[in-house]
Amino acid sequence: MSAARRDYFVTGTDTGVGKTVTSTALLRAFRARGLRAAGFKPVASGSLPTPAGLRNDDALALLAESSRAWPYEVVNPFAFEPAIAPHLAAAEAGVEITIEPIQRSLAVLRADSDVVVVEGAGGFLVPLAPGLSLADLPTALGLEVLLVVGLRLGCLNHAFLTADAVLRRGLRLAGWVGNRIDPGFSRLEENLAALGQGMPCPCIGVIDPLPSPGDVGRAAAMLDDRALGTGLPPT
Repeated sequence: MSAARRDYFVTGTDTGVGKTVTSTALLRAFRARGLRAAGFKPVASGSLPTPAGLRNDDALALLAESSRAWPYEVVNPFAFEPAIAPHLAAAEAGVEITIEPIQRSLAVLRADSDVVVVEGAGGFLVPLAPGLSLADLPTALGLEVLLVVGLRLGCLNHAFLTADAVLRRGLRLAGWVGNRIDPGFSRLEENLAALGQGMPCPCIGVIDPLPSPGDVGRAAAMLDDRALGTGLPPT
């Protein structure tokens, strides 16, 4: 990765906290700023069989918000059918998840883009294979980390633990995004204030509940344009 280039690994405080919503919103925001943006889902469980092969909804959403139509196999090199932990799905399929195919796919995406948004699977420490976890990808691939915090009871502990795990690996935590996955979450503003005080990185935005999961435009509008302009890739 060149000194001027900054690509991002989007991880979350848990599964189902809005990594795909955030990743697609980032892609939309980057494209609106004139950047050639590519979405990348290295490993995906919960894929559906199609005549063309397994297809994962998250990977398809990233592809739809990318600046060009890369081959699906480049955007999602490891796809598995059961919606279970990736290392278990890979073992059942007789596949070993390794870093080399992921590196090759990322090289293809980087060759024709200004910024790549890489979406993880589950939380930061999810295992992929013996001796390999999602936490190893940012180091191996030269990525900064963006953390999606699912705003619900327990999010403070989950956010601070994940941030600590990222920093202990010597990675740059570029920012965090709050996602209101629990519309009835009590003391939302007080919890956001605690996150703002305790997180070692800026807040990139807070995403409110969306009328539909595919409302990427609204999610992108909820990202902080100033944070995007100062903390993320330059135009």
